[in-house]
Formats: sequence, C-alpha cells, structure tokens
Amino acid sequence: MLYAVISEDVSNSLAKRLEARPDHIARLQDLKSQGRLVMAGPHPAIDTEDPGEAGFTGSLIIAEFPSLADAQHWADTDPYIAAGVYAKVTVKPYKKVLP
Repeated sequence: MLYAVISEDVSNSLAKRLEARPDHIARLQDLKSQGRLVMAGPHPAIDTEDPGEAGFTGSLIIAEFPSLADAQHWADTDPYIAAGVYAKVTVKPYKKVLP
C-alpha cells in the first residue's frame, strides 16, 4: 500500500537540511531503485522552486510500504530527524486516484 510521509521543518532548518541531505537522498534513492517511490520533495518556504536562503518548511514523500508500521519506522529513522530538521512527521495511508 502507498503511504504519505508529511513532514514539517523546525524554523531556520536550511543549514541542518543541507548537512543531512546526502544521507536523506540516499534513502530515497534506495526506495526508487526498489520501485517503491512515487514522489518526494520539499515544500519551499516562498513561492519559487529555488527559495535560496528562505529554505523549506517541510517535505512530502509518497512511497509503498508493506504496512503503516513499516512506513512509520522508515519515517522515524530518516536522517533529517536525527539532524533536527523535522519538528513533526505524520504518516498516513494514501490512495492514488489520479493520474
């Protein structure tokens, strides 16, 4: 089943994000190589694809996991959590309807 991992950053998270990003991206690449990643990306803090110093306010990941518990465990072990990037992470079942 698909699950949405919806994360909210702490204030001024950009430096922490940049430091932990290689490990965070490696985990996403692993999901992608397994054919389980539907989409992933951050929420820019301002209305542009490259927010520069404004940084990001959170992230959205939609991926396939065997269960909600597995998705939650995966989210809980994200390098961004260890680095203090995320203030809150919500994991929910997701049903893709379109496209």
